[in-house]
Amino acid sequence: MTEQQGAQNGGQQQGGETPPEPKPFTPITSQDDLNRVIADRVQRERGKFADYNDLKAKAGRLDEIEQANKSEIEKANDRVAKAEAEAAKVPSLVAGQLREHLVKLHEISAEDAELFLTATDPELLLKQVDRLVDRGSQRKKTGNHVPREGANPTSSGGTDMRSFTNDLFGRALQE
Repeated sequence: MTEQQGAQNGGQQQGGETPPEPKPFTPITSQDDLNRVIADRVQRERGKFADYNDLKAKAGRLDEIEQANKSEIEKANDRVAKAEAEAAKVPSLVAGQLREHLVKLHEISAEDAELFLTATDPELLLKQVDRLVDRGSQRKKTGNHVPREGANPTSSGGTDMRSFTNDLFGRALQE
């Protein structure tokens, strides 16, 4: 509340309380009086911040605890990240060992294995091997055999024309 409002309200503060009577002003006339006034003022200000060192110590301790907890959390996060990285490598390692085993088991040539068995996932690798082995077995079943290769088929139809042609040219060759 400003001084003008206080004067208009009859010098009373809100809530009906009267302000304390101010001390009458006395001018400072000596250095001792000035030092005493300044010392009183400094003492009042120090009183406001008397618990500052305690609060500062508590805040420092809180920071240490947070740093300790944070470092524990960071350590846990690092361990989780390492474990996830190792777990991600497992399927490719399994696929590599599985590829070697399947190549030996099914007697797949090194060239075919390099060309057709490219999966890093074990399930996909098994599908590739199944398809490659099935194609090989189908080729072995049918082979490279062509049933009528090299045979001269004789047609039963058109014998009249053939005999006419033979007679015509046969006579021509005889004459």
